[in-house]
Amino acid sequence: MSAFYVGRGLVALICNENAHIGAVAVGEFDREEKRASSSVITRRGHRDDAVAKKAARSISRHTGEPVCVIAGIHIDNITGEEIEQVLANADALVDQLIRRI
Repeated sequence: MSAFYVGRGLVALICNENAHIGAVAVGEFDREEKRASSSVITRRGHRDDAVAKKAARSISRHTGEPVCVIAGIHIDNITGEEIEQVLANADALVDQLIRRI
């Protein structure tokens, strides 16, 4: 995971050694409602939307600012157990980023 600021917003990249653009999510924090939401665009045939959407919402909720998350994680012949591990790893990376901000 890498991240950098664009003005007050944050752009984050979550990928492995097979990096690509699989899904892009934007997180937004509504100060009046005190809640975060996210929207995602997923490339055809990719399943990176779960990682991107959850990360964008979590980071935005913490920062109160807009967030763009680009996710691209590819593992050939991935198993259900490996998918669960990827999701857990992504959550841990997001938690680490939030603690550092």
